Amino acid sequence: MTNLVTFYQRADDRITNFMRLYGITFMRVSLGIVFLWFGILKFFPGLSPAHELATRTIELLTFGLVPPNVSIIILAAWETLIGVGLISGLFMRVTLFLLFSQMLGTMTPLFLFPLETFTRIPIVPTLEGQYIIKNLVLVSAGLVLGATVRGGRIIETEQSNS
Repeated sequence: MTNLVTFYQRADDRITNFMRLYGITFMRVSLGIVFLWFGILKFFPGLSPAHELATRTIELLTFGLVPPNVSIIILAAWETLIGVGLISGLFMRVTLFLLFSQMLGTMTPLFLFPLETFTRIPIVPTLEGQYIIKNLVLVSAGLVLGATVRGGRIIETEQSNS
């Protein structure tokens, strides 16, 4: 039994160490892939499920000054730039600023178009609402990445047996 416990502890230590060493990088790159992918889709009319809601939101937020055919290209470029920045790890402060700015805009349809984002306001989101709400995870990932911009790292600490 002691050998089994020792094997488990060693395996657990190795797995935890792997996650400590590579978790931030995996999160940064995977988040970048999501932004790059969704951004590229917006360059092609009809491919992004968020196309119509995004352009109507931007049109409303800009008081009609930015037409839908322009706003979708700006949004596509913006998301693609965020993706490239995250994947490359370059210009992270600017990249995270773009990410958080974009996320603010992304959340607004929940308030601007509640009848389209909820079937029962505010507890039962539609598919579009779910698509928006999941962005809370992207914001959280951005916050974790932001904590590492100035050299922050995941470090080992003493574990208590509580």
